[in-house]
Amino acid sequence: MNIYDNTAFFAAYAAMDRSKGGLEAAGEWHQLQPLFPDLRGAAVLDLGCGYGWHCRYAARQGAASVLGIDSSQKMLSAAAAMTSDARIRYEHCGLEEFAYPAARYDLVLSNLVLHYIENLDAVYGQVYRTLKPGGCFLFNIEHPCFTAGVGQDWVWEGERPKHWPIDNYFYPGQRQTNFLGQTVLKYHHTLTQILMGLLDCGFRLEVVEEAMPPAQWMHLPGMADEMRRPMMLLVRARKERP
Repeated sequence: MNIYDNTAFFAAYAAMDRSKGGLEAAGEWHQLQPLFPDLRGAAVLDLGCGYGWHCRYAARQGAASVLGIDSSQKMLSAAAAMTSDARIRYEHCGLEEFAYPAARYDLVLSNLVLHYIENLDAVYGQVYRTLKPGGCFLFNIEHPCFTAGVGQDWVWEGERPKHWPIDNYFYPGQRQTNFLGQTVLKYHHTLTQILMGLLDCGFRLEVVEEAMPPAQWMHLPGMADEMRRPMMLLVRARKERP
């Protein structure tokens, strides 16, 4: 079962600020938003769409059609309840099971989902296949420094985070973490795997950014510590025209 279909986990996730506040409540949005291509008339695929925030954003930006897929039925039900635009469609499907029709989409988007995938290269190949020539692949993945963190938590000195430990960096694979009171399985990928996998697949890298909190958030409790290690990696790549 998808962890997001666990009733207790889903309730805890729904209570998070980014779940209630949407894109503007996501710390990475100020960096991710400028990376979107022109979406007027575009066909968009959102891999792991969650609540559908990015699907609705794409439609507002003029996309002609938007498909959001997710393996969590609870997430899709919530997304559907917040969506009234006929251009947006949701499908209950995992990233690895989707058909990826050839040369169908102008933009493939994935936000904070790829670190749940063991074989990135397989997904990259399918994304490349389903993009039109010149199409864009935009994703946000947990940073390798974060996924290589021991338990994905600080070493604490009383109530103060002392440092962020990293171990077994060059051993990619499954990591067991505790998130919102539940055991969550993720996959660690090195920076080389994430970026060279795209190049080996035929993509051209356009943007690589490490997410950091917006300046106006720095007064919030714990936000200064987010500058001590990166949590997310933002990447935009393009399928070259033939």
